[in-house]
Amino acid sequence: MKYLICALLAVCISCEKKPASTAISKAPKKALEASNENSIDTAKSRIEWVGRKVTGEHSGLISIKSGKLQFKDGHLSGGEFVVDMTTISCTDIKDPKSRQSLVSHLKNDDFFSTDKFPEASLKITHAMLGKGVYDVVADLTIKGKTHPVTFQANLPRTENGTKKISGEIIFDRTLYDVRYNSGKFFESLGDKLIYDDIELRVELTLF
Repeated sequence: MKYLICALLAVCISCEKKPASTAISKAPKKALEASNENSIDTAKSRIEWVGRKVTGEHSGLISIKSGKLQFKDGHLSGGEFVVDMTTISCTDIKDPKSRQSLVSHLKNDDFFSTDKFPEASLKITHAMLGKGVYDVVADLTIKGKTHPVTFQANLPRTENGTKKISGEIIFDRTLYDVRYNSGKFFESLGDKLIYDDIELRVELTLF
């Protein structure tokens, strides 16, 4: 019996729970992707608009109020900017009276209702590097209505130590309740027809 008890004690001791290993895992950690955010220099950035009609076209400028762009590993990944719609101007009409007449019309309820909707915005939801350009998807908000737009943006470039990025956006104005003289809603307009697509030529300066 004495030998049996000793044998059982030996088995119990050998079965005691061993402490967990404290060794640090040598599995490689996933490298963190470098990301950064750049503010838009509103004084040095610009948006040129172009609207076309049967008899020709008009163009002008709009000021950017605020904005920022995000980059990940050096490539565009997101961002947004706000446009001050009250700053719409016309640059192609030389006569001051005719130029002011067009600008006032663009600001009233026939077009952008800038008293009621003084701001528009664009928010990038997706950006993918393509063949020398970015393929961008964004939400464009005008007159309180938001719709997706797709466009291409050029790769960032540096001029005199300053980073710049540019692109062209084309949107259908009727989606934003801008229907004046649109062929979708009015018949027999003749030479008064105004095309629905508006082009925005955007150049952003970053800091």
